[in-house]
Amino acid sequence: MIRVVLADDQSLVRAGFRMLLRPAEGIEVVGEAEHGGAAIALARELRPDVVLMDLRMPGVDGVTAIRRIAADPALNGVRVVVLTTYAEDENLYRALRVGAAGFLVKDIEPADLLRAVRVVAAGESLLAPAVTRTVIEGFVARTPHPAPPGAGGAPAAAALLDVLTGREREVLRLVGRGLSNEEIADALAVSPLTAKTHVSRTMGKLGARDRAGLVVLAYESGLVTPGAGRS
Repeated sequence: MIRVVLADDQSLVRAGFRMLLRPAEGIEVVGEAEHGGAAIALARELRPDVVLMDLRMPGVDGVTAIRRIAADPALNGVRVVVLTTYAEDENLYRALRVGAAGFLVKDIEPADLLRAVRVVAAGESLLAPAVTRTVIEGFVARTPHPAPPGAGGAPAAAALLDVLTGREREVLRLVGRGLSNEEIADALAVSPLTAKTHVSRTMGKLGARDRAGLVVLAYESGLVTPGAGRS
């Protein structure tokens, strides 16, 4: 059973997502929050698999809530997906940088919503890779060499790659370009299981929670540049 928490300050939005999710097989809505502080508290209390999080909420906003959830080792299994009205909000990029697994537009089709929740809960795939890369590319192109998440004496993003082997750097580059584990396996002439292992080790070494975090690091380190494409 995939356990979901809904966090949005608009009760009508929460009701709409609840109606879509509750009848779905294998998915259970276990809690609702109207601001970021309540979302953090519910994440700690309920340990859901997925939190669907609005960014613009009173008090503790969505970006801050995501940062705090991502920073809590006890919540390592909680995946946060941003709910947004449009995909050109700078806060969306900030959310991806601090630990969001991806994002969904609020007018998403019901079938796509259910698929997205299941994909994120599985923890292996990047949600909407092409759109996610577009958001990251757009911000990186406007802001050359952004400081790494949690900057303030932290090493530059490029320096973080020093912990990686040559193969892991290549894996990071391919993840940054939006390739799945199967596509990475084909590109490197290895098995899908080996590709998955490389991706997991790269996440661990870089402290990334998921593939979205790897994509951000790939761009911010300069390993992948805007407009590079998937090839």
